[in-house]
Amino acid sequence: MENHLKSMYSPSDKTKQNNPSLVTKRSIKFSKKGDQASVTINGVKEDVDVPGCPPTSDHDMHLAATYVTDAKKGRNFKFKTDERSLKFYYVYNKWYLVYPLYFFLFAIMALALFEEPAVNKLLLPVWATMLIEFLCLCYFIFRLMHSARCMPGPVWISDIKNWVVVTVIVLTMIDMMVYLIIINQGMQWFRMFRALRPLLLINFKETTDLRRAFRNIRRSLMGIFSVLILLFLVIGLFALLAREIFQDDALLKPDATNYMSEYFENFWDLYVLVTTANSPDIMMPAYDASPWYMIFFVIYVILCIYIFMSIFLAVIYKDYRKHLKNEVQKSVFKKRRNLLHAWDILKVWRGGLFVVPWQRWQDLMKRVDKSKSILQLKLVWKVLDKDEDNNIDKRAFMKTADILHVRIIEKSRFVPLWEKKLPKLYNSKPSRFFINIVKHKFFSYFFDLLIVLNAVLIGVNVASAEWFFLTIFSLEIVFKLYALGLYRYFTNPWDVFDFTVIVLAVVLSIAAKVATRNSGVARSLDIVLVLRVLRLVRIFNNFERFKVIMKTLRNIGPSIFSFGGVIVVIYYVYAIIGMEVFAGKITYYGYPSEETPEETFNASLLFCGNPNLEGTVFYRDHYCNNNFNNVLKAYITLFELTIVNQWHDILQKPTGHVAVTNKAARLYFIFFHITLVIIIVNIFIAFILEVFMVEYSLSKSSFESEIQRKIEELGLKAMCVDTVFTDRTELTPNMEVSEGQREMSSEELDLSQFCLGERLNSVQSILENMFEGELDEEDMGPTEVDDLDQLDTDQTETIPNPFTLDNVA
Repeated sequence: MENHLKSMYSPSDKTKQNNPSLVTKRSIKFSKKGDQASVTINGVKEDVDVPGCPPTSDHDMHLAATYVTDAKKGRNFKFKTDERSLKFYYVYNKWYLVYPLYFFLFAIMALALFEEPAVNKLLLPVWATMLIEFLCLCYFIFRLMHSARCMPGPVWISDIKNWVVVTVIVLTMIDMMVYLIIINQGMQWFRMFRALRPLLLINFKETTDLRRAFRNIRRSLMGIFSVLILLFLVIGLFALLAREIFQDDALLKPDATNYMSEYFENFWDLYVLVTTANSPDIMMPAYDASPWYMIFFVIYVILCIYIFMSIFLAVIYKDYRKHLKNEVQKSVFKKRRNLLHAWDILKVWRGGLFVVPWQRWQDLMKRVDKSKSILQLKLVWKVLDKDEDNNIDKRAFMKTADILHVRIIEKSRFVPLWEKKLPKLYNSKPSRFFINIVKHKFFSYFFDLLIVLNAVLIGVNVASAEWFFLTIFSLEIVFKLYALGLYRYFTNPWDVFDFTVIVLAVVLSIAAKVATRNSGVARSLDIVLVLRVLRLVRIFNNFERFKVIMKTLRNIGPSIFSFGGVIVVIYYVYAIIGMEVFAGKITYYGYPSEETPEETFNASLLFCGNPNLEGTVFYRDHYCNNNFNNVLKAYITLFELTIVNQWHDILQKPTGHVAVTNKAARLYFIFFHITLVIIIVNIFIAFILEVFMVEYSLSKSSFESEIQRKIEELGLKAMCVDTVFTDRTELTPNMEVSEGQREMSSEELDLSQFCLGERLNSVQSILENMFEGELDEEDMGPTEVDDLDQLDTDQTETIPNPFTLDNVA
């Protein structure tokens, strides 16, 4: 008896060509001869209910492991699947090639410290900086060539990121040659394309989080610009009204210049008022003339600051969140399609459906995550294999990448070294009594009380008790090391912090006794002793409400660093431009004082070395260090501009950088303020609020909950308090291991206990948590879109024909 049918789903030609294993048009034939049933798919015969598992070739298993690893790590690399290319791709992702990329990216960005204008005493010869830059570019070219070897040619050529990197490399080399030619002629020149270096940092595949943040900001700009244009129109209208209202009164500013008499000056002053930097200074001349004039400013402030800026924040958050959701959906779709590739390689036909058996899944995991023990793998398998038939279906297999992110702590990992080497001594009654004291909560409370007392004595400058506290805290470290073991102690961030501070304090205290005249050692010791006060933060961790906040802050750390990278890149671009425009025009030479009065001060060094600043607020308030003479000073100046307070004094006429150049310099500072303060900082605030609320409300992911239930169901739950195992009772775990493996001894059973560690969230996992309720767990993207990088926001809002686990075999 035979039946023959064809699948209803027909993918696009492009999908067939680029992803033949993702989804194909299949011909399926069922046959039965006697008691033996079989199914033939695309001419390949699969026996039904065949005992055991047919072996998988090493290449296929390597390919499947690569797909799952990419899904786990969130990589989106369309590599060629032949054996040689797969080996190249495996090497491409090895740490000894990835870490040098990060090093060279850092090196080429850090060159600004050593190039003219360089930081004091760090200036390197031109040939040295050029050589370093050339080596960096050579490694970038090597990475591009390596990626081209791993990817299909059309895919590599169509990737705009590769062309951005190539363009920057070519322009940089041209810039280097032009610069060398001109300076060798004895002329002054500048490096035109140094500001393009951050494009290298953004466009390599290894900096996905940074690139995603910039891409979402870029896509959000249209909505932002519409509100920004409306805001500028309102400011322009009020600038015109101010001129008509105040010019007839002939009012003067405190610097004796005309008040609100020029339209563009009015626009500038009112724009600064939106930032609140010149409030109430800009209002006071009008207020002194008539209290009724304050109505103008009250209406302006309410409209522009409290209404428009709030709307601005809302629009930024709405647009950015929409595009961020689109990015998260695309990354989830890519992850699921990678897992589907692996599924197609590993599946076998059993019991009337395709499954992945334990043997194949175990072999896969040995390649994907070598750190997990056989017991941890079996525990994860128990979670996936809900039917307990030693097979998992497609829906269970698609959870593999997510469930591998759950940190499972095995009790055997935390057995102290001294217990392994000297078990009788460590487990003796006196030793167990001492260990129980160290692990008791009152032991921690006692040392918390000592930390508070030490902080109080440091605050009142009582130094006579320092050696007493150093001795006590050193004993605390020794006691904990004995009770908890090296691994447990040094995997706790608080213990690592305590160890670092106390050891440094002891070493520097001894050094201070030996070298009594060394002020540098004494100052370092004072700093370390004050750092001990930070241990007070550990006390707040004992209270549940504070503990949740601290845990949430720790979990959103990757997101903060991602946006920190965005800010650093923007600072770098504006710093390079600022150095080219303003370097050397303002310099700090000190200020006249009682010891060095103005009459005896070098006249050429007065007024920040520029006579245009004579009598200005900029010089009067000692702002000379706010310059662009090197990249560090430029960063500090830009940071002060970011804070906003008094930022206009750094640049506005008749003071600051405008005084030493011209009014056009305002454009540089306005663009910086709009880019960073109005757009980036508002996005950062909105994003952190969203992530904080998600992380604050999320105690465990669904996968963590499933594993926790399975641990309890199997009787393998170890009592953990902050990952310290306190339970040593005998267990009878109902947990089988792989076929043919010996039974475990009672001692091994006692050590085969698990608990879940703290979640180590990546930026991707945090983003998925944000949109967890809005993502269909089976959706793999629209069928008509083969390249998910081309998926736009509108397509993610309404997906007519999505891939799901039901319509993809």
